[in-house]
Amino acid sequence: MSIISLSFVLFIFVTFCVYYLLPKRYQWGVLLAASIVFYLSAGVKSIVYILTTATTIYAATILMHRMAAARKQYLKENKNSLTKEEKTQYKNAVKKKRQLVMLCTLLVNLGFLFVFKYFHFALEQLNSIISAFGGAQIEDTFRLIVPLGISFYTFQAVGYLLDVYWENVEPEQNYLKVLLFVSFFPQVTQGPISDYQTLSGDLFSEHEFSYQNYAWGFQRMIWGFFKKMLIANVLSPYVNNVFEHYTNYSGISTLIGAFMYSVQIYADFSGYMDIMCGYCEMLGIRLTENFDHPYFSKSIAEYWRRWHMSLGTWFKKYIYFPIGMSTWSRKLAKVCKQKFGKHFGDTFPATIALLVVWLATGVWHGASWAYIVWGLVNGLFIISSMWTEPLYAAARKKLRINERNPWWNVFLVVRTFILVTFIKVLPEVGTLSEGLGLWWNIFTNWTIPGSFSELLPFVDLSLTVYKINFLFALFGTILMFAVSYVQLTNPVRVYFNRLPAFVRYVFLAVVLVLLASFGVQASWGTGGFLYAQF
Repeated sequence: MSIISLSFVLFIFVTFCVYYLLPKRYQWGVLLAASIVFYLSAGVKSIVYILTTATTIYAATILMHRMAAARKQYLKENKNSLTKEEKTQYKNAVKKKRQLVMLCTLLVNLGFLFVFKYFHFALEQLNSIISAFGGAQIEDTFRLIVPLGISFYTFQAVGYLLDVYWENVEPEQNYLKVLLFVSFFPQVTQGPISDYQTLSGDLFSEHEFSYQNYAWGFQRMIWGFFKKMLIANVLSPYVNNVFEHYTNYSGISTLIGAFMYSVQIYADFSGYMDIMCGYCEMLGIRLTENFDHPYFSKSIAEYWRRWHMSLGTWFKKYIYFPIGMSTWSRKLAKVCKQKFGKHFGDTFPATIALLVVWLATGVWHGASWAYIVWGLVNGLFIISSMWTEPLYAAARKKLRINERNPWWNVFLVVRTFILVTFIKVLPEVGTLSEGLGLWWNIFTNWTIPGSFSELLPFVDLSLTVYKINFLFALFGTILMFAVSYVQLTNPVRVYFNRLPAFVRYVFLAVVLVLLASFGVQASWGTGGFLYAQF
């Protein structure tokens, strides 16, 4: 079911009506039924895997919790009869059992993720090694269709599993509520990846209808559809043309196409978040925000704290901190501080953790060397800036650079946007060699375009409707960044809702007409949302 289809609009309208018409104690059940219907619309077979994830996670969390409760009760009842050594031995025995349950459940769920997303890639690498030694190739006979949203719901479920294992949250006793947490349809395909403690409160609570939630949520949904249909979808054929035929274009034209991709993917992904966060707001549910004006970042590290924030939080919580706070990491930091100084001691262990995180980030995004290199390039930029920060600080002081100077900050923002764009397009062109080829074309093919049509040869302006679509994309891009800039200080809808009601309704009606006329036409044949592929 496409998010920008009439069937989806009808689906969420019916869900909204039933959600508020039935007694409030059934609201979470309505969401579960809607989530199952939504998932089934993508294919009946794939629901088996999400049910398996929910079932294994539910069983594991209940079992681990019972083990922990039994441990606590046993130690309480025998606190006077057990020696310190006996208590330690008992705790370790229980810990190993809980750990075994956790690891087996991880193996099942990450195993599904590996098989569906990475099996073919792993087999290709194995065949390359075999071929190098003159062996016979292993035939790839598997034909696997990746289940909808498997990367997102697997990470969300695994996060819940680990939180229960670490005893940070109490496990949910109702299996159907666990199933809803894993399969909640507004976030199952593209996130955000929520932790149980944050989402469960709103998800399972009873909600009264609120006109303000309805109005603000509806406005945000319209803004999301505007970004997706009148910016991202209009830019999509231009970007695809550049990626497929960059060797035919000048370096400056290719560079413009790369910048267009940065705009497209932001409008696409943040547009989806606006649609789903807006709809959930209408239901009284607050989803985790995924964006914080990322293209106003002053460094790569800041950019990744503002882009796809829920994924970054997941990696930080479940990979970076466990590595950074491990016994061996703390010992390594202590030794490094003693031998090489505080900066080296703090930075070297963090470097190891960051390399693991960015390797995992690249692999999560796609099973290809292009994505692996993309992840490592991002990681190397962040790591190098961390190592060289004392040098940068000294240079800024010597050159008397005022970090509050607005022009300095503009320079940092523009520099970061350019770097982000170059890194971002690397895996999107195709193979790693094709991505590097696009870079090479930008830096070496300095043919000077003699006209607008030569500057943007991939933009078809032969018909009036194409010209209108292009103008919409241009105007929409300017508007999107202007709104994002204003929102650095205050939400735009605060100002919008100060306008007279008549003005607001006319404005929304005009946007709806534009979406229905030009937006639908611009969306033909453009496919779904970009991040759904991850």
